[in-house]
Amino acid sequence: MHALLLVSVLILVFGALSERLKRSPFTPPMIFVGVGLAAGAGWFGSFGEYDGVELTRVLAELTLILVLFTDASRVRFRELEAGYQLPLRLLALGMPLSLLLGAALAKLSFPHFSVASALVLAAVLVPTDAALGQSVVSSPNVPLRIRQALNVESGLNDGLALPFVLVFAALANMSNDSATSWLVFALLQVTLGPVVGAAVGYLGGLLVTACVDREWMDHSFAQLSALALAFLSFLISEMVGGNGFIAAFVCGLTLGNSAPRVATELQDFAETEGQLFSLLTFLCFGAHLAWPLLFDVTGSMWLYAALSLTLMRMIPVALSLLGSKLMPLSYGFLGWFGPRGLASILFAFIVLEEQVPEHDAILKIVVATVLLSVFAHGATAWPGSKVYGRICETRRNEAPEEWTRVPELPTRISYRPDG
Repeated sequence: MHALLLVSVLILVFGALSERLKRSPFTPPMIFVGVGLAAGAGWFGSFGEYDGVELTRVLAELTLILVLFTDASRVRFRELEAGYQLPLRLLALGMPLSLLLGAALAKLSFPHFSVASALVLAAVLVPTDAALGQSVVSSPNVPLRIRQALNVESGLNDGLALPFVLVFAALANMSNDSATSWLVFALLQVTLGPVVGAAVGYLGGLLVTACVDREWMDHSFAQLSALALAFLSFLISEMVGGNGFIAAFVCGLTLGNSAPRVATELQDFAETEGQLFSLLTFLCFGAHLAWPLLFDVTGSMWLYAALSLTLMRMIPVALSLLGSKLMPLSYGFLGWFGPRGLASILFAFIVLEEQVPEHDAILKIVVATVLLSVFAHGATAWPGSKVYGRICETRRNEAPEEWTRVPELPTRISYRPDG
C-alpha cells in the first residue's frame, strides 16, 4: 500500500511540474531513480513486501517490448538514404567499435573475466537510451540532423544489440559437452525470433488495415490492435524457441513498412504508455537494484562505468563520423550523449537468467553505469543542448549540422517548439 501511494503521489506531482521541468537540469529518470534510491534506503517506510527485483524485471520486460516495437515501427526504408546517414554511421561503425573496445577494456579491468564474459558486458552496455537526455532530442536548439541521429540510433541499437548479448551469453556458458546445445539454442533465438516477428507484423498489418478500410474497427482499437501485435509476436516467438524481444523489434519494423498507416496510429498512444512503464522501471531500479548493490560496487567497477560513458563511446563515435564534415564539437556532442538505460537493465536480467559466469559482477557494473548515466546525462542535457545550439547557430551558413537538410522522421521523443 505504501508503494502504491508513493507511486501515485509521485506521478501526480511530477505531472504537475512536467512542463517546467523540461527547461531544467532535472529529467524524469533522474527524479524517479532518486526517489527509488530514497525508498530503498527506507525514507518512505516499507516499500512493499513483494519481490522487488522480480517486479523490476517484469516492468523492464514490458517496457522494452513496447519500446522495441514502437521504435522499429517508425523506421521507413524508403527514407533511409535521405535521412539516416549519421544514424547508419553510428550503428554500423560506432556500435561494433564500441562493443570491441568495451570488451577489451573489460578484459583488462577484470582479468578473471573470460573473453566471452567481457563481450557479454560490452554488449549489455552498448545500447543507448535517448530518454535519459530528453532535452537533447526534443529541443529545437539542437539542429534537426543531430538530434534525429541520436534519437534514431537510440531507437534501433537496443534491438540490434540483443542478438549479440544472446550469442555471447551462450558462448560464455559453453562447456566441452554442451557446446553444440548452447550454439543451437543461440541460433534458434536469433533466427526464429525474426521469422515470427516478420510474419506477425505483415499478416497483422494486413488484417488491421483491411478492418479499418471497411470501417469495422475504430481509431482506439486500431491503436490497441497494433500493440497487441507486439505482445503476440513476443509470446509466439517464446513458445517456438525464438527470442521474443527480437520478434517484437522485427514485428514493428515489418509493420512500419508494410502497413505504415497502422504503425502511425499507435505512435502517440504508445509514447504515453511507454513513458509510464519507463518511469516505473526507473523507480523500481533505484529502490530494488541500485540501492541494495550501491555499496558493493568496487572502485574498478565505477571506473569501468565512467569509461563506458566516455572513452568507450566517444572514440568509436568519432571514428564512425570521420569524413562526415561535421564540426569537431559535434563529434564530442554525439559521443557524450549516448546514455545507458532501460535496455542495459533488462539485458543484465537476461545475463542473470542465463547464469553467465561473472553475472553478479556484470550486474553491479551495469547498475553503476546506468546510475552514473541517469544523473550525468540528465544534468548536462538541457544546458548542453542550449550551448551547442548557440554555437551551431553562429555557423549556420557553413556548418553541415545546419545547412544539410534531412526529412523529419518520426522518432521516439517528439520535437516541441518550447525552446
